[in-house]
Amino acid sequence: MQTHTPTTPFGRRTMSLGMMASQAVAKTVPEGAQVQKWQVFHTIREARDLIGATDRALAILNALLSFHPETELSGDGELIVWPSNEQLMARANGMPATTLRRHLAVLVDCGLIIRRDSPNGKRFARKGRGGQVEQAYGFDLAPIVARAEEFEELADAVRAEKNAFRLAKERLTLLRRDVVKLIETGIEENVPGNWGRVQQTYQAIVGRLPRSAPRQLIEDICCDLHGLYTEILEVLESFAKTQNPDANESHSGRHIQNSNPDSISESEEGSRKENEAGGSVAENDNLRSLPKRELPLGIVLDACPDVKDLVPGGEIRHWRDFLAAAEVARPLLGVSPSAWREACEAMGEVQAAITLAAILQRSDQINSAGGYLRSLTDKAREGKFSTWPMVMALLRAKLDAGKRAELSGDRGELATSDASDSAPGKLEVSEALLRSLKKPSGGRG
Repeated sequence: MQTHTPTTPFGRRTMSLGMMASQAVAKTVPEGAQVQKWQVFHTIREARDLIGATDRALAILNALLSFHPETELSGDGELIVWPSNEQLMARANGMPATTLRRHLAVLVDCGLIIRRDSPNGKRFARKGRGGQVEQAYGFDLAPIVARAEEFEELADAVRAEKNAFRLAKERLTLLRRDVVKLIETGIEENVPGNWGRVQQTYQAIVGRLPRSAPRQLIEDICCDLHGLYTEILEVLESFAKTQNPDANESHSGRHIQNSNPDSISESEEGSRKENEAGGSVAENDNLRSLPKRELPLGIVLDACPDVKDLVPGGEIRHWRDFLAAAEVARPLLGVSPSAWREACEAMGEVQAAITLAAILQRSDQINSAGGYLRSLTDKAREGKFSTWPMVMALLRAKLDAGKRAELSGDRGELATSDASDSAPGKLEVSEALLRSLKKPSGGRG
């Protein structure tokens, strides 16, 4: 809707409520107040939607400010500028006269400027003998000085909303990526479950997302996706545990946390082998039944995000990037070249790098990363170690940390799965499936 300046039947402008409000604000300019005009203009531009100003109106305001000779606007100084329409149109990139008048009215109605009309409606200044302005008629910039703090608060609110919207979109992107990767893992590894139904549930959730969505809708969809992510992770984690119910490494997250740093130093090889490399034939069989295909890179990075800090730009797109990051992590963790070489020989280069990334993720809980890696290398030689339970345990720890943070009121973490218990399309796990997961599995290739 266009805004027009009220006029009388004789073509004279009348006083609108917006003008009266602007003049009342202008009278509140504190003595000695000073603002940087271009800094305030930048603030006004950021908050223009809340103020009600249009882009073209701000182009005119920019031109008006350019007619003021000083870079600072002072409450004690002259704040009236009197350019002609022709001068304003020239500085506003040749804006047509009708458009100029329309958007000048917008600036007045928004309380950014005040009209100071002369008796004949012309804009001019009357100067004294010393060349100083005694009386000026034109546009008063006093509201910009009087409302500078208000404009800054509005701009802060706009910036906060933009940041919240950006974070919500980032969280949505990460959740969509994570859910898709977990579903692909479940399908490719033949984990029991109705994965077609899970995919339909995922599509139903993301299908509610329009091309341009408000922040609240994005946050609601994130809650539903996180609930789905939580339940899929629980199914995969349960599957990994049932494939290896007794092996120590099925609880590798807890194992890392509770590992005795003094018992796994490289200088105490004999004690380390006795305490860390123990295992039974049943453990070996169960570990052999775990998936043989490599873990998806995305799942590994979700479980071990700290490794991304070791590459330029913090982005790992391929396994070769991941292996390069592992080479950087090795000396940082104090792992000797010989320990790393033995791990690569026993596990394979990729599995050794995944193991090192998991150790890096829990480095604050491990005193001797080299000794711990040697112990896992020994177990790998005997078929008693797999990176699958280790990565799943780290994902579980990440999820649990998010739940605790949410319960503590930390808005920066993911919402708990309880927020989406009533969401449509919740992942269904039948009792028969749960019973099948609890049964010891035979060997899988």
